[in-house]
Amino acid sequence: MTHGRLADRVPDLAALELLLAVARLGSLGRAARETGISQPAASGRIRGMERMLGVALVERSPRGSTLTDAGVLVTDWARRVVEAAEAFDAGAEALRGRRDSRLRVAASMTIAEYLLPGWLVALRARRPGTAVSLLAGNSAAVAERLRAGEADLGFVEGIALPAGLSGAVVARDRLVVVTAPAHPWARRRAPLDAGELAATPLILRERGSGTRQVLDAALAAHGGLAEPLLELASTTAVKAAVVGGAGPSVLSELAIGEELASGRLAEIPVADLDLHRALRAVWPTGHRPTGPARDLLSLTQGP
Repeated sequence: MTHGRLADRVPDLAALELLLAVARLGSLGRAARETGISQPAASGRIRGMERMLGVALVERSPRGSTLTDAGVLVTDWARRVVEAAEAFDAGAEALRGRRDSRLRVAASMTIAEYLLPGWLVALRARRPGTAVSLLAGNSAAVAERLRAGEADLGFVEGIALPAGLSGAVVARDRLVVVTAPAHPWARRRAPLDAGELAATPLILRERGSGTRQVLDAALAAHGGLAEPLLELASTTAVKAAVVGGAGPSVLSELAIGEELASGRLAEIPVADLDLHRALRAVWPTGHRPTGPARDLLSLTQGP
């Protein structure tokens, strides 16, 4: 068990922002200029992160700087931390301005991680005085918070509207069967049979998640899901387990673009199985969103 203060074990925001800039620009020098520090200071900051975490994050060469495999994973985590810090900053700014406007959003994990940050940035431009609080959980937890009056607007990933809620489709998504590149499925020439997928222990999200609901429904006609190999409470944890070779999984296409592009995950085609789903904004029936919630809903539905 790890002891001590979290601040002594986790890099600060300035270091995480620098790592994100290196990942985006492919150059430590350009990342240093973008973040307003010298290149020696940037090198020192990266080395300090590597010492703190105990892994190499950046490979340097005359052609530029690239992330190691560990660096790619840490960058994914860093992005979530920085997005959370931006949301924290938005809330703190609203409090400093003594504004009384607020918006409580509850969102399922995939939407909270991959879609909601962009919508909230756009909402902040429209309503800079609105303090936004985000409660992330699985789709069942989101529905319960809305029914209990603990959120003004929710976002879920399930196959149908939860009881007592109305909603609107805000995006479409596809679930994808993925493995590590060394898994036997990655070398198959023919698509995976849906029955074989159903019979295979998978690394899955917990019951109540929208991803799990869609997969349960899709495989019901093929014998239902086998007992999970692992049940994990976040998409990031599931991805890390699959990349590490623990076993196959089924994940949102939104969540795995970088891993597929880099070759750290392999997509496995499945015959005769529809894994498309709708992502919905939801609210208590009879209480159409108003104020900041209405504005956020309009931003999710485009111009």
